[in-house]
Amino acid sequence: MNRNLAAVLLAVAVIASPLAQAQDAVSGVTDLAALRTAVQADKKAFVAATLQLNDAEAKKFWPIYAEYQRDLEAANRQRTRALEGVIALEKPMSELFARSLGKDLLAADEAELRARRAAQTRVLKVLPAPKAVRYMQLESKIRAVQAYDVAAAFPLAK
Repeated sequence: MNRNLAAVLLAVAVIASPLAQAQDAVSGVTDLAALRTAVQADKKAFVAATLQLNDAEAKKFWPIYAEYQRDLEAANRQRTRALEGVIALEKPMSELFARSLGKDLLAADEAELRARRAAQTRVLKVLPAPKAVRYMQLESKIRAVQAYDVAAAFPLAK
């Protein structure tokens, strides 16, 4: 009897697992590999599917989203320029260059933080707080995946 019960429970778990994972990929966004794939395919569509905005919310939200994406891209370009200097340098870096690199990387982080603060303030004004926070969490997860990819691609300074 215990074997039958175990077999039934295992069968239910096997059947329910893909359903739970599919639901979790949209609702919880905990599978970072799936998140990376969805964002690479179409970030805006993924955000839209996750937030499920009504027409009035969408009309106010998407311009804020577009501006935030532009600000993030500017911070990314700033960070990439700094990190490309590390790759181009074929010898150990000087004290002066290292200090400059540190300042540039910190400035990129600060630009991203300013953009996030501004976006959160604006999104909270146009969306219900739960949706606004959900969006900011989603962006945070996306940024974490992107930061990991950048960290994996660029070597440590010499």
